Amino acid sequence: MSEILQPVVYQFRVVIGSVSPLVWRRLLVCSDTAIADFYHILQITFGWTDCHLHQFLIHAKRYGQSRSGGIAFADNPREIKLSAFGLRLSEKFLYEYDFHDHWQHLIRIEAILEPQPNKSYPLCIGGKRAAPPEDCGGARRFMELRRQHSPFYLLQRAAEILEDAEADRIAELRELSYWFLIERFDRHSVNRRLKQRFTVTGKTELTIERGDEPR
Repeated sequence: MSEILQPVVYQFRVVIGSVSPLVWRRLLVCSDTAIADFYHILQITFGWTDCHLHQFLIHAKRYGQSRSGGIAFADNPREIKLSAFGLRLSEKFLYEYDFHDHWQHLIRIEAILEPQPNKSYPLCIGGKRAAPPEDCGGARRFMELRRQHSPFYLLQRAAEILEDAEADRIAELRELSYWFLIERFDRHSVNRRLKQRFTVTGKTELTIERGDEPR
């Protein structure tokens, strides 16, 4: 792997595979970002809850966080930066989250940019739709659930729940709220969360608030 000497900013377009309409995000990420931190950027951007295993497939090699007694990787993801791969314009690689539901994210480099002074990275600059809910059964099951939760069905179920004043239906209302808002993507909320965890500008080094190790 040939490492880029001067940090640049990658503009990534990330699309969840086998889901229609498309669920996607557009990100600006510094090339000196470690693979482990890129994982957390994707988790925040898509609203995943960091509760499953994951891996990247870059240049036919797997990268990720090793687990005792489970999946293992040859390299430490905290020590490998995106710059080490010499990524080129239009190049693609894969990120997979949850080895049961198999959420595959196709990542493509749309542009390679110079860092802008006083601009914060990472940054989400675009996207469409909410990501699928955790543990829903994968892309095929998610598409089935999406068809079942039509606008008419949602309104009908909400009316039934509201009419049944004695029942405790808070959990069901919360579930229905996801399907009501499935077309919504709050980019500003994502960027607030990214800024809370990561701070990097064109003139400063990356600083990270580290939480617990991924599970």
